[in-house]
Amino acid sequence: MANLKQGEFVGSLDCGTTSTRFLVFDKYANIVAEHQLEYPQYYPEPSWHEQDPDELMESCDICITEATKALEAAGWAKESIKVIGITNQRESAVAWSRKTGKPLCRLIVWDDSRTKNTVAHFELKLNTVGIEVAPGVFKKGEEGIQALRQLSGLPISTYFSAIKLRWMIGHHENVRKAHEEDDLMFGTVESWIVYRLTGGTQKNLHITDVTNASRTLLMNLSTLEWDPALLKFFEIKDSVLPKIVSSSEVYGELAYGPLKGVKIAGLAGDQQAALVGNKCLKQGEAKCTYGTGAFLLFCTGEEIVASKHGLLSTVAYRDGNNKPIYALEGSISVAGSAIKWLRDSMKIVSSAPEVNTLAESVPSTGGVYFVTAFSGLLAPYWDPGAAGLLIGLSAYTTPAHIALATLEANAFQTRAILESMKLDSKAELKHLMVDGGMTNGDKVMSVLADLGGFTVIRPEMRESTALGSALLAGSAVRLHGWDISKPETLAEVNTKGSLEFTPSMPEPEREKRWQGWQRAVERSKGWEEGVDE
Repeated sequence: MANLKQGEFVGSLDCGTTSTRFLVFDKYANIVAEHQLEYPQYYPEPSWHEQDPDELMESCDICITEATKALEAAGWAKESIKVIGITNQRESAVAWSRKTGKPLCRLIVWDDSRTKNTVAHFELKLNTVGIEVAPGVFKKGEEGIQALRQLSGLPISTYFSAIKLRWMIGHHENVRKAHEEDDLMFGTVESWIVYRLTGGTQKNLHITDVTNASRTLLMNLSTLEWDPALLKFFEIKDSVLPKIVSSSEVYGELAYGPLKGVKIAGLAGDQQAALVGNKCLKQGEAKCTYGTGAFLLFCTGEEIVASKHGLLSTVAYRDGNNKPIYALEGSISVAGSAIKWLRDSMKIVSSAPEVNTLAESVPSTGGVYFVTAFSGLLAPYWDPGAAGLLIGLSAYTTPAHIALATLEANAFQTRAILESMKLDSKAELKHLMVDGGMTNGDKVMSVLADLGGFTVIRPEMRESTALGSALLAGSAVRLHGWDISKPETLAEVNTKGSLEFTPSMPEPEREKRWQGWQRAVERSKGWEEGVDE
């Protein structure tokens, strides 16, 4: 095209749980061009959630192509995109063949809880055999649980990737065979995307960044390397694992498409990317992203804080060869997906925004609580056997009460995590930065402020996840002078306004509702028990 302007932009490929997006940002974090595409989800059995790695990759390719066309339509040359970052749904597990470069089965999504029995097997192993922390030295029972958490920062749960990989090896003959023959390549979603974007079998670039690796149960949180004790315990060969890299460095170049030759220089799991995108780069800063699930990260600086109250120690980001920055995290498996359930399965509403309108039509839930444990409960409860529960129903209950109870479930679970963070960090959170699709509704935000008892700050530009990976990529090549290790270099990024929601509910009412929520959670726990197969 003639007379296209030359700019200096950074692209971000954001591969979420249900859709992929490619966004192009300028130096102020204005979105210059974008394209979004949903891709198919598969639920072949109760509590199963799968995706086709090839379909996911196709959505990435389409989004890059269409966003580049939109950029040119806006009058900018595609060469204006100097570098790209990638952010992804974390924990989801992909297995493919080293020889063919093709997937060996569908990928298992992070919120899939088919692996309850695999969890039970390794819990029993930890209790009876233990984990070998030094040659011939085993720690088991409570000591084993603490040893595993000290190494990885994580508990054994259906949530994390190693458990999903073990299930694949045990239930897919071709994955088992590939594992035995060293033909298996395993990775989280960003590993698969980078492998494919850089040429697949031609380059064989098999990497994962520290933030994603810290969610596998296999990485040592202190050394930032795959840990031999963890690999041995989970019976996984190191030949299948990608190389661990930082969140901000040049990894390779796109091998095809309209951006062929552009460098990939930023990688981060979606929640860590959102922390960076919100510029929560210093100790004591926190954000919560409300998407399919909800994820609250509290930056702890260069210190690994071991939670005693059900939170996870995780890597926030690592800038090149600098020291890693750590975070405490609380994860809620069902947030926006509960609204999707009201819309698609229960047909209570015809669109997601309608939930806010319906919830506003009643002054209270009429005593209804909705524990949205569709795939067990994550932080701070950690009960894979918990089941979804609607309680307090009566002849008085209407769809509006259930809609409001759904929004309240989100607020109660956020408060549960913040209560734990307060105990672990000894710090009182005065306000919470929020982003994600679910935050678009004012009602859900005011409910969060009321039941949480804190101020909620919602920025005008809420594409924090995509922006985070863009900042990491730009920082790696010092585009616009950005340097993640020096937050002052990001002063001009995303300075648009924000909206504050302050609590108006009286404290006695808030506490009464909180006690009711805790009673409801107790009734949902332990409904399904995992058994060692």
